[in-house]
Amino acid sequence: MNWWIALNGVVVREVLRFVHQRERFLGALVRPLIWLFVFAAGFRAALGIAIIPPYATYIPYEVYIVPGLIGMVQLFNGMQGSLSMVYDREMGSMRVLLTSPLPRGFLLFARLLAGVVVSILQVYGFLLVVALYGVELPAWAPLTVLPALALNGLMLGALGMLLASTIRQLENFAGVMNFVVFPLFFLSSALYPLYRMQEAGEALFLLCRLNPFTHGVELVRFALYGQVSGEALAAVLGATALFLTGAILRYSPARGMVGKAGVAAG
Repeated sequence: MNWWIALNGVVVREVLRFVHQRERFLGALVRPLIWLFVFAAGFRAALGIAIIPPYATYIPYEVYIVPGLIGMVQLFNGMQGSLSMVYDREMGSMRVLLTSPLPRGFLLFARLLAGVVVSILQVYGFLLVVALYGVELPAWAPLTVLPALALNGLMLGALGMLLASTIRQLENFAGVMNFVVFPLFFLSSALYPLYRMQEAGEALFLLCRLNPFTHGVELVRFALYGQVSGEALAAVLGATALFLTGAILRYSPARGMVGKAGVAAG
């Protein structure tokens, strides 16, 4: 019962924070919608998509890019969650939370799960706009994609938590994110099929195959059509376990204060 109360409290706190920050919801939608309305429109004629799984026929570029933009929503939410972790650690709320008798790993997982719930709410808001825009997806897509959203959100949230565990001060966050978010997004199948990357070069293709974000996007892509990619599922589960274990082992609520103390002593 104590574990459930703690989990419920952490999740509800994050959801209420998200609900009260309307600009955060709008910001989460504006970024992928710009790509959908502008980028996809410009590349519709220039970039043809061959028949590749899970598609049974030729598709417009807008249909192909939707899973990648869903991944974008969850990627930036995961990174924003890590920023919140750094802020909470600096301001003291995470140190207070971790003084409870519950295991640190469980409390960090509860925080991670809260971020996943918020990211799923953002994705469903994006899917609603996509449907109004006229992009055709299967009628059952909002239901079948839910497990993939949860797994992808866990992986990206765990990655953000691992980054938060290594960042000593809030001021260093923006620089680290620039070297993580953009390579993850552009070196993936979010915008272009992997066979296009292979045509550009084997080294680029290999980087895209090793990118966990690629497998997260493909997991969502297949789930939208009621299918499961075994390779993507295994990669996402493995990456999630690796990132979460590293975050739990490395996270210290005193890390930011230690860094400041060292600077002050110098």
